[in-house]
Amino acid sequence: MIFPQVEIMATIREARNNKVPMSEIRTSGPKNAAVHLVLAHGAGAPMTSPFLEMITGLLNDRGLRVSRFEFAYMARRRQDGKRRPPPKAELMIPEYVELVAQLRKDLPRGQKLLIGGKSMGGRIASLCADQLYAEEKIAGLVCLGYPFHPPEKPDKLRTAHLENLRCRTLIVQGERDPFGNRAETETYALSSAIKIDWIGDGNHDLSPKRGSAFTRAGNFAAASDSVSNFAQNLD
Repeated sequence: MIFPQVEIMATIREARNNKVPMSEIRTSGPKNAAVHLVLAHGAGAPMTSPFLEMITGLLNDRGLRVSRFEFAYMARRRQDGKRRPPPKAELMIPEYVELVAQLRKDLPRGQKLLIGGKSMGGRIASLCADQLYAEEKIAGLVCLGYPFHPPEKPDKLRTAHLENLRCRTLIVQGERDPFGNRAETETYALSSAIKIDWIGDGNHDLSPKRGSAFTRAGNFAAASDSVSNFAQNLD
């Protein structure tokens, strides 16, 4: 489904007019960091997934403050143990916007706020990024394994809003990601505001094949370096 910018802005206005229940927020890293990054989870794993635990620790080591949160459907799963699919993407935009509003209340003066996430979480962040960027609420967007299309369905692209994106954006993508590999992605008409850093032989979780010249630890370190460099070079 394609979400025209006018519909995205309407959803953001709705979020501001209606209090959206939020899950627990887990924040780590230096309080006086120059950059504070918000990371939302993917469709099937919580904010405590091995991927987000590892990447958060590595980003903290590089001086970034990181906040993780869960969309309501995932928070309910944590409470009752019942697996449930995520709602439609546009229904989760208000949750992300409310999260940003909450974090900004206690943001230290001068600390830049970036939004993003793993897979679906990055996609939801990308849908509200331009409006928040235009309002100077955020300084940029970071997507870890962007789901350009569902696996084995390359014709069902989720890129329409990325073609004219104005928000400074970093996408860290595995070269053989089934949601959008390097060969496919390099044919897309993406905004010049988007920078893609490729992770060698990485899949959707950035991990290489067994026997590859690349390693999982090395790939996660490379991804963390990419995010850190992007954060340090924001205007």
